[in-house]
Amino acid sequence: MSFTVDKNTIIGEAINADPEVKKIIEKNFGSGCFTCPGINMESIGFGSLMHNLDPQKVVDEINAALAGK
Repeated sequence: MSFTVDKNTIIGEAINADPEVKKIIEKNFGSGCFTCPGINMESIGFGSLMHNLDPQKVVDEINAALAGK
């Protein structure tokens, strides 16, 4: 898959790009993200910080999953 994310990628765009991303977002941020209107405005970096996570670790996890396809 040629799609990759960085900390500035909008969460909703990443989820729409590949179903595997949804699993990782849910694991790290919880299922509440999917009903939050911010999903279409907030970046992975912002979401990570709001959940007290290292944004780069979340980005790396997503990109590793996408690269494994």
